Amino acid sequence: MKRIVTVAISAALAGLLLPDVAAAEAQTASSALRIAQAPQPIVTDVSAQRRRPLRRVPIYRSEPWAPSVYPRYNPGPNAVRDCTAHYVQEYRPSGTVITPRMNCWWRPG
Repeated sequence: MKRIVTVAISAALAGLLLPDVAAAEAQTASSALRIAQAPQPIVTDVSAQRRRPLRRVPIYRSEPWAPSVYPRYNPGPNAVRDCTAHYVQEYRPSGTVITPRMNCWWRPG
């Protein structure tokens, strides 16, 4: 049992002493390298993130002036919109419902 404790203590002391010796050797060897190297920029959380460029979707239109109303036609000058409205019965699962309907068209004014 004494041997195990002695080996454990000596391993702990060797572990504590070796980093100091290695660090001293590395410090003297790396001082020449440190002078030759350029200073590295400090990386923060914000600067480490890479910005993606915005995605642009091209939109192609054949007639940019035309409204998006179907059907596309020009009623002409002085045209008037004429509408008729009436009520229609619609049969639905919940029961019969009366709904308004409207029909419109263009006429020369």
